[in-house]
Amino acid sequence: MDDFSIEKIQLSGATLASLLHRASAATGDLHGYLFGHVTLSTHNPLSDDSTTSSATAGPVLAATITSFISLPSHLSLPPPPPHTITNTLLGWFSARRKTALRLSLKDSTTTSALSSSTSHSFTPKNSSLSLPPSLFLLLTTPIQDQLIHTHEYKAFQYRIADKTFEPKSLSIINIGPSFRSHYESFSPYAPFPLVNCDLRGPNAMEEDEKVESLGAMKDQKQLDMCAEGFEIGRLSKLVGSEATHLTTELEELYHKMLAKLDGLSKVVEQGSAKVLEQENNIMKLRYKAAGLE
Repeated sequence: MDDFSIEKIQLSGATLASLLHRASAATGDLHGYLFGHVTLSTHNPLSDDSTTSSATAGPVLAATITSFISLPSHLSLPPPPPHTITNTLLGWFSARRKTALRLSLKDSTTTSALSSSTSHSFTPKNSSLSLPPSLFLLLTTPIQDQLIHTHEYKAFQYRIADKTFEPKSLSIINIGPSFRSHYESFSPYAPFPLVNCDLRGPNAMEEDEKVESLGAMKDQKQLDMCAEGFEIGRLSKLVGSEATHLTTELEELYHKMLAKLDGLSKVVEQGSAKVLEQENNIMKLRYKAAGLE
């Protein structure tokens, strides 16, 4: 049985989401087997990076996780099912809650026993090698509950020769022909509402400028009506060297202001009198109705 390093570990977004959901929905910790396939692909030695080592040239082993089975952690793992053409036992996983992302003694012993069994070895595609199911995926949740960062995961490959765990990067793949059906069958739950689109002429920008200028003129007229007699141009003359010659205009402005305040107070007084009169009439009607009863 060979002990070659797996350079790439790939996992589809749907499989990872299903695994995280299974771990979140369970009542406790989980563990189970990982299935997929390993392919021996030819690596392209040509690179624009001058720092690339020549040791990377040559075939590369790439593992793709496609499915899994799980059961509660307090139950022992059953014997794995036999290999098929599409699904091969690649390793196992452990999903724990509120623990650090660190390997345990159980992880080491289980992975060692699974990798040492010659009955579970498999042959990668495009190769005559014999590899053990040496992959291990650890999933944990933060010790303190968080709203956004809810899970952590890390992939390892167990090396039989050194009896050590070698960390591996886990690539999430969501593109390619095998995932095209996921996007083609997508339909939004809330479609965008229909928006009325008016046909505009070639001079649409000039029309917008005209509309804006008309709106500005209308707003200015409303402001002038509210500030009748107190325009900015007239008030600016009351400040500076000409202020001594415009005392009469200043007095006129004050008189107009007082007249407007006096008229406003009279309107308020008349309105208060009408309200009081209505309240008296209502009280009279209530007394009259009470007397008839």
